[in-house]
Amino acid sequence: MMHDPGPALRVLVVEDEALIALELECLLDDLGHVTVGVAGSSKEAIALARSTAPDVALVDVHLIDGPTGVEVARALSADPRTTVVFMTANAKRIPDDFAGAVGVIAKPYSERVVARTLDYVACRRSGNVPPPCPDGFSPAPR
Repeated sequence: MMHDPGPALRVLVVEDEALIALELECLLDDLGHVTVGVAGSSKEAIALARSTAPDVALVDVHLIDGPTGVEVARALSADPRTTVVFMTANAKRIPDDFAGAVGVIAKPYSERVVARTLDYVACRRSGNVPPPCPDGFSPAPR
């Protein structure tokens, strides 16, 4: 174990590209987090989030059913138990209010950015002062 990531986060991956989703699952596993599910469409993502109440949802803006990641973020962030982070190459598609998400990881992302972003989110969730935002992660405007 390289660093103590703190408590494992339960993460829902909302990504329609199977390879990216698989890579993310492996990365989350390596970081000591738990993937509670992978969804490729908005319907699937919202249903999975309802049944698993994840700590974190990593949401791509563009899914199988179109640019519906924003709707997914709105639906998931309505549950106070879930912190939403966008992961997208199309940050311009994210509305000004970030649809309730805490920020966005730009694609293509590095493992380090994902790891640091999850540490940042874990700190925020525990009520501690989060570390400075990692490079490659843009926080939502407050």
